[in-house]
Amino acid sequence: MINKVSYNINTTDGLRHLTITPVNTHLPTGDYFSTGVYKLSEGVVGMGDITFDEDMIEWDYDGIGELTYEEAEEVAEFIKNYKDPEGADPNLLR
Repeated sequence: MINKVSYNINTTDGLRHLTITPVNTHLPTGDYFSTGVYKLSEGVVGMGDITFDEDMIEWDYDGIGELTYEEAEEVAEFIKNYKDPEGADPNLLR
């Protein structure tokens, strides 16, 4: 994932409109490196991070009571399977 994306999820508290922002590092070579960390927010309210291992298999959610395990798992699966649109420009991250 290069740029942030929106994701709607039905939770025990009703429909939530999340923004998922990848934490990417700009390397000295000019390339971008995915850190495996994805910040979740709803509006201006932070909802914690989902952090993947280097193989994008295992993940952890550090939000406190914002999402249930099953809800966080749904978001993690979305992130894991997400494909950037053709022509996504990492230079927009600067």
